[in-house]
Amino acid sequence: MASREEKAKSTQRVLRISQLDALELNKALEQLVWAQVTQCFHGFQPGLLTRFEPELKALLWLFLWRFTVYSKNATVGQSVLNIQYRNDFATTLRYQPPSRNQKLWYAVCTIGGKWLEERCYDLFRNHHLASFGKAKQCLNSVVGLLQLGRLLNFLIFLQSGKFARLTERLLGMRSVFCKPQSMREVSFEYINRELLWHGFAEFLIFLLPLVNVHKLKARLSSWCIPLAGAPNGDSALASCGKQCSLCGEWPTMPHTIGCEHIFCYYCVKSSFLFDVYFTCPKCGAEVQSVQPLKSGIEVSEVNAL
Repeated sequence: MASREEKAKSTQRVLRISQLDALELNKALEQLVWAQVTQCFHGFQPGLLTRFEPELKALLWLFLWRFTVYSKNATVGQSVLNIQYRNDFATTLRYQPPSRNQKLWYAVCTIGGKWLEERCYDLFRNHHLASFGKAKQCLNSVVGLLQLGRLLNFLIFLQSGKFARLTERLLGMRSVFCKPQSMREVSFEYINRELLWHGFAEFLIFLLPLVNVHKLKARLSSWCIPLAGAPNGDSALASCGKQCSLCGEWPTMPHTIGCEHIFCYYCVKSSFLFDVYFTCPKCGAEVQSVQPLKSGIEVSEVNAL
């Protein structure tokens, strides 16, 4: 019997990530609600909302608290994740909701604390109240101690998995599942496969811009296509002068790079600017210098070939 009770109690323990997700959902809801409220004041005088912003925020959070924690024993984020608060001070193992006093003190610590912090910040920022230096120092000390307490509570939460916030620990409001959770066997094969392919795709996206496609294509073509004997002189220029070795069209402003092949000026110049190690795609010769075609054969003679 005792083992069953311990098992039921252990199944109600909420994961740390679920408690942190619930807090993030609460923050997202508050930001969404406040954004909608500020939209309502766009047509009014500028600065009207700033004067009463802490009070208006407190009323909104109080309204949310009334219909979430007070009535349903859970925040909006906890309700989404099937979590609710439990009275950790109760001696019985059965579920006991937080008492009315715990809920009221929860509102005072969360909503009242935020309002007091924002209002005191506006108060001490006023130049006419600069004489309250000691009160400001005391308030800063209290805020520093609270931040230290929150840090220590978070470290304890990471170790024990209970009470994600200092307020919950002080009031004894622990997060538990609304219904017992069944154990699930999760297969990570699909996730691992997707992660592997995504990593491989990102590697290719990083690697492809570093590959010189033109040079690789020229190197492969020089390996696959056997090179014919390279003739010399004007006959070689005439035989190769009918088309550009890059675009395959009639060479416009024919130029050479030191070999017997002819290129359009714009083709060879753009290729050389793109790749300083540009080589001839036909014979693999490196660029010595881009020079205009110097041959005794006139264009009319080339056309007659």
